[in-house]
Amino acid sequence: GVEVGPQPQGVARADVLDKMRKIVKHGLDFVQLFNEGKEFPPCTVEVFKIMEKVDYPRNKNGEIIAIIHPQLQDQDWQPLKNGDPLFLTLDGEVIPYQGNCTVYPTFINEAAYYEKKQAFVKTEKIKLTAKHLRLPVS
Repeated sequence: GVEVGPQPQGVARADVLDKMRKIVKHGLDFVQLFNEGKEFPPCTVEVFKIMEKVDYPRNKNGEIIAIIHPQLQDQDWQPLKNGDPLFLTLDGEVIPYQGNCTVYPTFINEAAYYEKKQAFVKTEKIKLTAKHLRLPVS
């Protein structure tokens, strides 16, 4: 599957649709070249591995008591370091990120995830290495 965004629910955005078409085209091109016997050399790619889902701060009744800090809003895939602003309480208090490593938040403040109690997903950047790839000759 391919998920491209962010994009509000019920909205069709031309830029996001164009990105989705390019991703699907590259995937189909790869399948065609692989089936034709093309050999792909070893490579290394950076990916983001999900660490955990992070909820909004809540009171004892389960009600949200803070929102995403303005400096974090729309910063998907950008580094978040210890001490960076994370949430802003309704009283104006900044709740900083407290972690022992840099993380890369994504799905920040997505409307579809409120009901799932998810303010964002914390990811780590890692490198994956793939060996050469070629369809076996039969």
